[in-house]
Amino acid sequence: MDTRATGIVDWGRVDRVLLDMDGTVLDLAFDTHFWSELVPERYAQAQGIAVEQARQRLEPHFTGLQGRLEWYCLDHWSRLTGLDLAQLKSEARGRIAVLPGSEVFLDAVRASGRSLWLVTNAHRDSWQLKMAQTGLAGHFDRILCAHDFGAPKEDPRFWPALRARHAFEPRRALFADDSLPVLRAARDYSFGAVVAIRHPDSSQPKRVIEEFAAVDRL
Repeated sequence: MDTRATGIVDWGRVDRVLLDMDGTVLDLAFDTHFWSELVPERYAQAQGIAVEQARQRLEPHFTGLQGRLEWYCLDHWSRLTGLDLAQLKSEARGRIAVLPGSEVFLDAVRASGRSLWLVTNAHRDSWQLKMAQTGLAGHFDRILCAHDFGAPKEDPRFWPALRARHAFEPRRALFADDSLPVLRAARDYSFGAVVAIRHPDSSQPKRVIEEFAAVDRL
């Protein structure tokens, strides 16, 4: 964590660190560009319509699926749009970036002897591409994907399903994420420490977060 915020975590009570991927370890600017610019542009081209019209067609699907696993599923969006979104992400992979400070934090956690897990809602094709592009996979003891548990992290079914297959004690764990609904679910599951990321997207201003202990970046 940001050294200015070390006081928000009692590290003596943390045996395991669980981190979100997009907006926590990696810059959310890639996803912002992909979903708000690239997908509407390619969908408009495929449909022979204006980009703004494409956005209007897609917007109800984006808003209607929030909080559901389909919202994060590239297979679902590929069927809906007729685009190969896994391939499209691969084409845009040069924009994938690690947030400043993330690697230093990951190295410090590993050096401390604590277990380090990446826990993401991202579709397998997405997180595997991003780990390959950034070379960060080796930092983690486990990479866990919500699609393997049948519910996204903000769903109250997620953490019990994960814990049933990967035992851990939440009261001895720290969890960091940029999504408030996800953080609320972790808090409700009695994580010992829950930390919000204020500046997950370098293309956007940092946020004001009062509901949780928060840091700009890891």
